[in-house]
Amino acid sequence: MTRILTVPTQPIDGQKPGTSGLRKKTKIFMGPHYLENFTQSVFDAIGGVQDKILILGGDGRYFNDRAVQVILRMAAANGAARMIVGQGGLLSTPAASNLIRKLGADGGIILSASHNPGGIDEDFGMKFNGANGGPAPESVTDLIFARTQELTEYRILESADLDLSVIGETEMGDMAVEIVDPVADYAQLMGELFDFDLIRNLFIGGFRMRFDAMHAVTGPYATAILEGILGAPKGTVVNGTPSPDFGGGHPDPNPVWAADLMQAMFGKDSPDFGAASDGDGDRNMIVGRGIYVTPSDSLAVLAANAHLAPAYKKGLAGIARSMPTSRAADRVAEKLGIECHETPTGWKFFGNLLDAGRVTICGEESAGTGSDHVREKDGLWAVLLWLNILARRIEPVEQIMSAHWAEFGRNYYSRHDYEAVPSERANALIQRLRDISADLPGQQFQGLSVEQADDFAYHDPVDGSVSAKQGIRIGFTDGSRVVLRLSGTGTEGATLRVYLERYEADPARHGLPVEEALAPVIAAAEEIALIREFTGRAQPDVTT
Repeated sequence: MTRILTVPTQPIDGQKPGTSGLRKKTKIFMGPHYLENFTQSVFDAIGGVQDKILILGGDGRYFNDRAVQVILRMAAANGAARMIVGQGGLLSTPAASNLIRKLGADGGIILSASHNPGGIDEDFGMKFNGANGGPAPESVTDLIFARTQELTEYRILESADLDLSVIGETEMGDMAVEIVDPVADYAQLMGELFDFDLIRNLFIGGFRMRFDAMHAVTGPYATAILEGILGAPKGTVVNGTPSPDFGGGHPDPNPVWAADLMQAMFGKDSPDFGAASDGDGDRNMIVGRGIYVTPSDSLAVLAANAHLAPAYKKGLAGIARSMPTSRAADRVAEKLGIECHETPTGWKFFGNLLDAGRVTICGEESAGTGSDHVREKDGLWAVLLWLNILARRIEPVEQIMSAHWAEFGRNYYSRHDYEAVPSERANALIQRLRDISADLPGQQFQGLSVEQADDFAYHDPVDGSVSAKQGIRIGFTDGSRVVLRLSGTGTEGATLRVYLERYEADPARHGLPVEEALAPVIAAAEEIALIREFTGRAQPDVTT
């Protein structure tokens, strides 16, 4: 026996979605009415879910299993026709995007805080993706937030939990619930994009790889595709079983948090190729034997070589990158004679460009790369495209990078993160830069002359919308650049991100240590922004 309950509630402060949904401490999400309020607000903001078909899944972090059951009961109470759920409540973010598009769903709910740690004392997140498979645009997240501020009740079905472990169709009230293999449709799509026979031969020839799934959702996907379909040796995928607390680790694929992979790739008898992905499977890290490839460089190399994979053999319509991402991809676009777009941080800003056919490949410096095959960044896709390129070129990663820099020049690049900075101090730093930016051009700092400075505002060329105050850009006459912005992905305080870039055309100077090459830019950033004074930190918490 089931019945629909209408539960009185009142608005809960702070339910404003950031660049990719709502992220808070897990215990906050577990609080009275918190998940229910936000879920009802999402349903109401998209015009209700009556007779709609939605996809549901997440990265398996702590509370994922409970949240899925609550959302299913609320969808049933709100009249949804069908919910398609990944087995065990699991779906990587790109796999969820693919299912929305492939099955013609009206949208989907993805449960994840991406690369943030998981556990009862860590982070949880929830976001809505639209019918194109991409994150809700600001117009929709604004409606969701507005609804959270006026909500007085939510609807939920009184019923037992569903067994999510069994693939097949069942019912919850009048709503059909279809539990699907989370990997199958995604693996089929990858097989259509890449030359799996060629990659299979790479492994037959003795090519060795290490993929660190970081105890997160990509484990089952990487195991099925790399070891199962492509024949990589067993053990190629490490940390491949998803864990509610990601094995006690931090599922962010960068040299700091994937230190074991870095050690393996820079040690004796290292594999030919290394890669990692994050909590929900939408980010990637690429490492060759003895060389780390920055996400900005990876985007540029993938764009320059994408034609070597079947899906992109006719070339690219264009390239898009987030504003803080290095300008390495711009040089590729220029040489290819295609469009290059600079957008704010947040994958949702690529959606219009992809839907309009203006771009084919997109990337962010924060380890996100993807293409028009879905409307999310896709960690395993980037790894497979690298493998396809390696299989065609039969050159090691280091040689591919050297050749790329020789052709296009090298954009030395690094990001300095100052985490959990008191919000008022972080905001004051940015506000001061806004106030002085107009006066910076023509001034010299550490031998670098400022060419331009502004607070980046994005004018969407497709729908004409404007997104202002997206980060401070300071460009120097030699092509160097500093970008400063506050991140919307943390759950407490503010994270100040400082992006540092220096262009070097001379191949004789392409082998410098990154910190040495960037030293003048780092010093100039400090002199202009007074980072130590505002943050109270002598050095960043994380350098990538």
